[in-house]
Amino acid sequence: MLRAFFTVFVTVFLAEIGDKTQLATMLFASEAKVSKWVIFAGSALALVLAAAIGVMVGAQLERFIAPRTLKMVAGIGFIAIGAWTLISR
Repeated sequence: MLRAFFTVFVTVFLAEIGDKTQLATMLFASEAKVSKWVIFAGSALALVLAAAIGVMVGAQLERFIAPRTLKMVAGIGFIAIGAWTLISR
């Protein structure tokens, strides 16, 4: 169970570093009038809610689609996004 936790943590952490969500959070935090704790709490709650939706949808998909198929689709999706990112420059 600990291995799964760290795998998910590292994967999500690396995926979130430098993405548009983090850039938007930095933009909000750059406003001097707004409490940085409010920005942190809002962005953290949004990420937790998005992850909760992902977990709930994934749990429902597992009922209809084999885990191996889900892994293949997710892997192909990641590869496609990576390829698109590389060639879209």
